[in-house]
Amino acid sequence: MNAQQEIAELKAALVAKDAQIAALMAQVAALIKQVAELTEKLGKNSGNSNKPPSSDSPGTRAERRDKDKKSKRGRGGQPGHPGSKRELRPPEQVDAVVDVFPPECENCGAALPKTPDSAPQRYQTTELPPVRPHTTEYREHAVVCPCCAHRTRAQCDQSQLSPFGPRLSSVVALLTGVYHLSRRAAVSLLADVVGVQISLGAVSAVEARVSDAVKPAVAEAWKQVEHAKVKHTDGTSWFQSGIMRSLWTVATTMATVFKILANGKSDTLAPLFGDKRGILVSDRATALNFWAMERRQICWAHLLRKFIEFSERAGPTGAIGHELLDYMGIMFAYWDDLKRGELTRENFREHMAPLRVQVEAALHRAVAAKITGVSGSCKDILAHAAALWTFVDRDDVEPTNNHAERELRAFVLWRKRSFGTQSDRGNLFAERLMTVAHTARKQNKNVLAFLTSCCTAARDSEPPASLFAHAA
Repeated sequence: MNAQQEIAELKAALVAKDAQIAALMAQVAALIKQVAELTEKLGKNSGNSNKPPSSDSPGTRAERRDKDKKSKRGRGGQPGHPGSKRELRPPEQVDAVVDVFPPECENCGAALPKTPDSAPQRYQTTELPPVRPHTTEYREHAVVCPCCAHRTRAQCDQSQLSPFGPRLSSVVALLTGVYHLSRRAAVSLLADVVGVQISLGAVSAVEARVSDAVKPAVAEAWKQVEHAKVKHTDGTSWFQSGIMRSLWTVATTMATVFKILANGKSDTLAPLFGDKRGILVSDRATALNFWAMERRQICWAHLLRKFIEFSERAGPTGAIGHELLDYMGIMFAYWDDLKRGELTRENFREHMAPLRVQVEAALHRAVAAKITGVSGSCKDILAHAAALWTFVDRDDVEPTNNHAERELRAFVLWRKRSFGTQSDRGNLFAERLMTVAHTARKQNKNVLAFLTSCCTAARDSEPPASLFAHAA
């Protein structure tokens, strides 16, 4: 082998080595990127993403508890807190009175007469009396006519007769549709506490009747929400027979409504909002883009979690995240001062004016940096710029969507326990009962009393009860 052949072979070997090294470097780069993505996913929790607190790992929950322990405030009421105690019921609401008199004088031992005191010391004990069901039996008698001997039998109005009356039906619906007991648990509770024997099939039939009875009240709540000047909305997943559905709420200061939909797409959601009046407070869900951006408020609590996620990364991303978090800390401090009355609305707007410029400038710098996973998010936030500061310009808008999230929480817990519903009728029952319960509480109405009035009106073919009519 001559020298030229050896050189050629060496060059070929070097080229092969270079190709192998390049392939390995590309593989290492891909693995580094994959490790970074997996590490980021593992680091996501309820504090830096839209994941619920129930999804946090035990370690994250322990860290949260440790932070709570480091708080200077102890458990329970704080110094200066007025506290609360059980107030005595007025005399007209007392069912029984037991007068206790001293038998003898504690000074000389002489017997004392039972002379009532004008201002006795009062103590009260509240007890639940034994509960037994009240059953009414209807008897249709047949009477023979003395003139023609024809036998005529009386006819009850079958439309008004049911094995279970309005109040008992309302209790059944309250247990399963508001307190979210399983039907078996509701059957056991009714037998143990009230002494009513009812089957699982009867529970389902009662739910259907109550659902129909509250339909007018639910329609009234939807109309109230549609005409509200400010409304909060949020959505989550729901399951019907194991199939994914979409559950949405629209909440105002006066009412809360729920709706289970086939999906959460824009075309499906838009009809829920009617004429799309007022200000809509929500997250940045693309399905809500049918609402004019100038009449929206984006939830800053969601943005806070996004900025926390940025701050937990290294390098320029972390610096951007920390800068945005600093601005948000100042913003919420101003907001707290406004709520406490330490800032007027005019002063609040003056304080927020330069801060708005700084926040948007930081977002523009993040977009220009072209950082994977950051620049795109900041670009999307800037696309919602017209909806970031509505709470500054309007007195009746808040910077977060906590209202809707709180309203949705009970439904989320129900889903975790029951795995959703099994039919369209079950969906109607769930969304209607929750709508009535949440709205009635906002109107300071007793939920059971209102359900009973709806069932009574439906039975007697009377005008339906109103959720918004104030009691005399």
